Amino acid sequence: MSDTTATAGPVIHGAYEISADLARIDVARVHHWLSTDAYWALGRPREKQDRDIAASLNYGAYHRESGEMSAYARVVTDYATFAWLCDVYVDRAARGTGLGTALATAVRDDLEVYGLRRIMLATADAHGVYEKVGFTPLQNPDKWMALGQQ
Repeated sequence: MSDTTATAGPVIHGAYEISADLARIDVARVHHWLSTDAYWALGRPREKQDRDIAASLNYGAYHRESGEMSAYARVVTDYATFAWLCDVYVDRAARGTGLGTALATAVRDDLEVYGLRRIMLATADAHGVYEKVGFTPLQNPDKWMALGQQ
């Protein structure tokens, strides 16, 4: 990972603490969640997930009593102009608590210090979560292009 790291300390959301401390990420749990239950990452090999984590800014949400990891988000960024929020996952047991919105908010707030021009994401089913944090549909989607799977 880059020597540039998140700037904010942990954020409290009800029974959860959100942190960008890489040492706290339960990589086996993240891999299990994403490779078995996340439509965008089904079957993702562990080696690829490990590389993703190593090259990204990672956030976890942890139950304050048990310490168990309850949610995850990853950011790919140059820390200057652009960031991609991805692999956002909330454990099924923690869904409906507002944790997804709190996690996206913590990421947004943490990245604010860098003055990024744009933070992007893609979602098939969580538009309402991200709209609460300020994300909007692309104004000119015809200007954007992609290489690879769409």
